[in-house]
Amino acid sequence: MTSDVPAGKHTLEIRGLKAEVAGKEILKGVNLTLRSGEITALMGPNGSGKSTLAYALMGHPKYKVTSGSVHLDGQDVLAMPVDQRSRAGLFLGFQYPQEVSGLSLSKFLWTSYMQRHTAETADTVAYDRELKTHLGYLGIDEALLKRSLNEGFSGGEKKRNEVLQMATLHPLFSILDEPDSGLDIDAVRAVGETVAKLHNPGSGVLLITHYQRILKYLRPDRVHVMVEGQIALSGGRELVEQLEAKGYDWVRVGVAPAN
Repeated sequence: MTSDVPAGKHTLEIRGLKAEVAGKEILKGVNLTLRSGEITALMGPNGSGKSTLAYALMGHPKYKVTSGSVHLDGQDVLAMPVDQRSRAGLFLGFQYPQEVSGLSLSKFLWTSYMQRHTAETADTVAYDRELKTHLGYLGIDEALLKRSLNEGFSGGEKKRNEVLQMATLHPLFSILDEPDSGLDIDAVRAVGETVAKLHNPGSGVLLITHYQRILKYLRPDRVHVMVEGQIALSGGRELVEQLEAKGYDWVRVGVAPAN
């Protein structure tokens, strides 16, 4: 499949995606298009398949894709191993970041950066300058860089660190799985405002969330509601307010059966 995407514009096309976990079908034919320059919010009740979609896109072995397709600018994402998906420009910010003992945050960030660069293209000065800027945006103490990745970090520090990784890698599409969960008001604002500052016409964001609060800072271009493994409803920013006022029960009625 060849890409007809204009230069500087990128798309992630998800068509008829079905996936299962431990033999149970969770995704039942998801159709979704992400575009560079846009922030897309994916909302829905617990257990609707939002996180399953995120992990399936990134190739987690627990989440088995049974049918459908995913193309990044015409490239078959499902045919790529996990590391190649990352190098192609996909990034996942975890809902529950893992602790890695013995690997400092600074070493992890630099190693991740070098996965996208060669000795010739790496710019140490620019890297250091950007890192300090992003630490400031997120309110992260530089002392955290010397500590093992996420080890002993608070919930808020772990979530901010996920956004710091995104800022370091400059992905084409960032999939952020509930970056606001477990955060206090100040941390939600710091994360939301930083993602908004980092967002640019050459990249896209898929933000998975339950609540409106982080969307005050990110203001999505498109909003989709997932229920029972399918996109049940789509709209603009006004849909967020409807969901906040009515909850998800009124959406369930209109869910189309799985193909």
